[in-house]
Amino acid sequence: MKIIECNDVDRLRKAWPVVSQLRNHISQDEFLARAQAARGEGYRLFALEVDGRIVGAMGCRLVNDLASGRSFYIDDLVVDGAERSSGHGRTLIEFAKEQANETRCDAIRLTSNFQRVRAHAFYEREGFDRNGYTFKFDLTD
Repeated sequence: MKIIECNDVDRLRKAWPVVSQLRNHISQDEFLARAQAARGEGYRLFALEVDGRIVGAMGCRLVNDLASGRSFYIDDLVVDGAERSSGHGRTLIEFAKEQANETRCDAIRLTSNFQRVRAHAFYEREGFDRNGYTFKFDLTD
């Protein structure tokens, strides 16, 4: 088991089958374009690999703001549906904690859609607190 950074197109493509389980509203081409654009703004995608297969992925970045100070922000966290409840999500969260500590963050933050009830229970088991709502105003309509 190892965590690799998906810092090139080939690795991003390899992670796509798992990432698409969370981001199924975009195509692989759109994913590649968005990931590369976000990388220029500090976004990083890590993949959890077991026996040569990607079983989980986490997209993250550092954020500095008045509300929370310096935070390690998780934009995307997904474990392959066939691999859930195998400890892979916890492995990615532990990796996030290591990264947050190494970069001297004050907190780890993330948002999660309302319907992801099982994910919410997982985050709470991992020590995360619910502390607000995220609002979105879509400018593409």
